[in-house]
Amino acid sequence: MTTFKTLGQFIIEKQADFPFAKGELSRLLRDIGIAAKVVNREVNKAGLGDILGDAGQINVQGEGQKKLDVYADQQFIKALQNGGECCVVASEEHELPVFIDSEISKNAKYIVCIDPLDGSSNIDVNVSVGTIFSIYRRDSVGGPATIEDILQKGLKQVAAGYVVYGSSTMLVYTTGKGVNGFTLDPSIGEFCLSHPDIRIPKDGCIYSINEGNYLKFSDGVKKYIKYCEGEDKQTKRPYTSRYIGSLVADIHRNLLLGGIFIYPATLSHPNGKLRLMYECNPIAFIIEQAGGKASDGKQRILEIEPTALHQRSACFMGSLDMVEKVEEFLAKEL
Repeated sequence: MTTFKTLGQFIIEKQADFPFAKGELSRLLRDIGIAAKVVNREVNKAGLGDILGDAGQINVQGEGQKKLDVYADQQFIKALQNGGECCVVASEEHELPVFIDSEISKNAKYIVCIDPLDGSSNIDVNVSVGTIFSIYRRDSVGGPATIEDILQKGLKQVAAGYVVYGSSTMLVYTTGKGVNGFTLDPSIGEFCLSHPDIRIPKDGCIYSINEGNYLKFSDGVKKYIKYCEGEDKQTKRPYTSRYIGSLVADIHRNLLLGGIFIYPATLSHPNGKLRLMYECNPIAFIIEQAGGKASDGKQRILEIEPTALHQRSACFMGSLDMVEKVEEFLAKEL
C-alpha cells in the first residue's frame, strides 16, 4: 500500500515550528491551497470554456489582463476573505491593497502579497503558468492594517510559495524551515508531499534570460551571457539556455536542476521589471531556503527596503556559484 502525506497533514505537523501561532498560519496556507485547486481546475479546462483570451482591461502594471488573471485573483481573494486569517491582500491586479473587513477577520494577523496568475500571457498557447504568494505578520496592533504593515522587507516573510500549473500541478512553499514540494493528485483532490527538503544544486549549467533584450542589457550582463556561451570543459560550458517566459516555470526547473534566472534592469526598465513584493521577495525566500542565492545585482533581495506596493526590482536568482559569478561581472561595471 502506497503511503502519502497531504499538504494539510504536513502543515499541521509543522505547526510547532511557530510558537507564537495558534493555527492561524496553518489555516491560511490551507486556504491558499484550496484556492490553488480551484484555479488549477479552470487552467486545465481553459481551452474548453470561455476563459481564454483578454478580459478587455488593463491592470495597474499597464498590462492587458487575461480572463484567467481576473478569475484567479477573484478566487484567491475570496478564499482569503472566507478563511478569516488575512487582514489585507496586495495583488498584482489591484492598484491599491484589498482590505478585508469582516467579522471573522477582525483579529486577523496576516498579510498576503500575491501574483494570482504569473505568466498568464502564455495561457492561450498552453504553456505552464503559476501563482506566487508571500505572507507577513502585521506590525501594527489594533485597528485596520496600514500600508506600512504591507511594505516590509522580504526578510520578515513568515511564509512564501508558488504553484506551478503544468504537466502536473505542484505547490512549493517555505516557512523558513526549508523548502517542500507537493504534487496535486487529481484522483483524490489533494496536494501530496512529493519533493521533501528541496535543495538547489550549488552550481548548474542552465541560464534563463530573455536574450531578445540583449541590446538593452548593461555591459556586465552582456559579458556574463558571453561567458555562459563560451567553451570550457572545466566549468562545463557552454551552458544551456532555457527561457520559458513564465517566472514560476523557469524558477521551478532551475530549483530542481540547478541554474540561474536573470531578469536584469534594461534601458526600458531601469529599475527592473519584476515586482519586489509579490514576485522577487517570495521567490528569493524560497531560493535562499533551498541553499541558493537571490540578488538584485548589488544587494540581497530580501534586504531591499520597499517603498511602494508595486515596486520593481532586477533579479539574479538560483544556484549559489552561478549568482556569485554574475555578481563578479556586475561589480566590474562600477
